Amino acid sequence: MFVDQARIFIKAGKGGDGMVAFRREKFVPNGGPAGGDGGYGGSIILKAVSGMRTLTDYRYHRHFKAASGGKGMIKGMYGRKAENLILKVPLGTTVSDAQTHEILGDLITENQELVVAQGGRGGRGNIHFASSKNPAPEIAENGEPGVERTIQLELKVLADVGLIGFPSVGKSTLLAAVTSAKPKIAAYQFTTLTPNLGMVQLTDGRDFAMADLPGLIEGASQGIGLGISFLRHIERTRVLLHVIDMSGTDGRDSFSDYQKINHELAVYDKTLLDRPQIVVASKMDLPDAAKNLENFKLELQNEKKQPEVVAISAVTHQGLEKLLNLTADLIERTPAFPTLAEKIKANDLQVNFEASQPTFKIERDSSATWILTGAKLEKLFEMTNFEHDESVMRFARQLRGMGVDDALRQRGAKNGDVVKIKDFTFEFVD
Repeated sequence: MFVDQARIFIKAGKGGDGMVAFRREKFVPNGGPAGGDGGYGGSIILKAVSGMRTLTDYRYHRHFKAASGGKGMIKGMYGRKAENLILKVPLGTTVSDAQTHEILGDLITENQELVVAQGGRGGRGNIHFASSKNPAPEIAENGEPGVERTIQLELKVLADVGLIGFPSVGKSTLLAAVTSAKPKIAAYQFTTLTPNLGMVQLTDGRDFAMADLPGLIEGASQGIGLGISFLRHIERTRVLLHVIDMSGTDGRDSFSDYQKINHELAVYDKTLLDRPQIVVASKMDLPDAAKNLENFKLELQNEKKQPEVVAISAVTHQGLEKLLNLTADLIERTPAFPTLAEKIKANDLQVNFEASQPTFKIERDSSATWILTGAKLEKLFEMTNFEHDESVMRFARQLRGMGVDDALRQRGAKNGDVVKIKDFTFEFVD
């Protein structure tokens, strides 16, 4: 099954908790704090590999969680660092955040890696909190929570050349004739339901990858037919072979088909028309093809762009050698187009969603309880060890430093009001 889109939930490992411990050796007077730090949690990393062709592995298995780091130990010993979780994806996979739609990366080279969820750092042990005022602190941090998010994976086929055109114009037949690929070929529309890839090898030693993309129809850019599902695959190509049926057996007008397909490309993404095209006049072995080709060329003269037209017959192999040589020459002259991630970076369209969020929010529920939320505040809460009074007092000072106390007073909070952070409740003391 060809799957080119998948949405998965990932959660990086939590950092290990720091430890509260003291040196208690018999002959070590005033040993002091000796609690070690927790280990780093495992990150989740996507790795592009050439052995995969689809995202089928993520169709049913959609939740992934990395291991947490080990807890800190006595005598200042660190906890064990967790192993990273590596998820393999096909070359050509674009990764984005499902909630914010932020582009996280574009994996287009072999063994390219992308950290999509960073593991949490280990919590500090009480050895870090010793000072002249407090030489024996009973303070240790819990490990930092790992990043958790839902990400969207979108596969865009990596090919130098893309075959575009209406259904049943001969794209699959052409691919089968010039490569060892075995696409399904039949005398009905939408025979090709998934992109097919093949390698073209020329006698002069040059080669390139060719993709047969499922047939587009009018309105494909608005979701009609299969086109909207596969227009994304054209983004990776450098040269387009626009296959047009010149036989006229289905009562179609070749020039009208040419204009309609280009219109769909422009509606989906105007930059697709920047790719050089070669018009492939197919099925020239049929009776009326030569006459229709002459009419097509006359109408093409009125267009701003004048692509080269090559007449072929995939059945008799007429014109195939000329077409392949012209295509190889065009690839050599055409630089690679920037990836989506590169476009966004160049246009500075990336948005720092974390920076735009407030430090904390205050709401009040129906029971008159004050509810505190916010990524930074909740992170501090998660990293506070409430088993030790000194850690609790440190958390209270952190809230005061963030301005939570003043904000509650401005909202009307009074002494004794109940305040809640996640599942933890406490009284507001003015």
